[in-house]
Amino acid sequence: MKYKDGKKRCRWTNPKSQAYIEYHDKEWGMPVHDDHKLFEMLILESFQAGLSWECVLNKREAFREAFDGFDVHKVSTYDEKKQAELKQNERIIRNQRKIAAAVTNAQIFLKIQKEYKSFSEYLWQFTDHKVIYETGKTSSELSDKISKDLKTRGMKFVGTTIIYSYLQAVGVIYSHEKDCFLWKEKS
Repeated sequence: MKYKDGKKRCRWTNPKSQAYIEYHDKEWGMPVHDDHKLFEMLILESFQAGLSWECVLNKREAFREAFDGFDVHKVSTYDEKKQAELKQNERIIRNQRKIAAAVTNAQIFLKIQKEYKSFSEYLWQFTDHKVIYETGKTSSELSDKISKDLKTRGMKFVGTTIIYSYLQAVGVIYSHEKDCFLWKEKS
């Protein structure tokens, strides 16, 4: 694919979408340890289920506004009235099950934070705080394990494929393709 700046990127990056290019170049695959950002990405990835990431990315700012800046404490308290309000918001993905899951997942996220002192500690302990380098996959033993644990805790929309995508997004798994200008081997 041709990009205006002449750089090669991962095949999934849409050269016609500046938001997608910026997400690929500045965010995807960068290790995240900030719980606020980890919660935001968990919510967005769960809404992606059955859709394209580009669809979710194009609605990101609307999601940020609708979900109180991804404040986990606020989202964890959303009642039926607030969830019904979200379902009427045409700027976001209006799936009732995903909206309800966001609330449940926020509550569980807070419990994990309390248990591990941070969600980051919980997530990164699965890899002994190391980045995994691999490409060409949509799931792995790691995503299977984390997905299973999150489901056991009661989270929804956290299947192994969603979790694999999440791990790539937050840099636990580094998956830039060999032809991509951001590709690097394990150091």
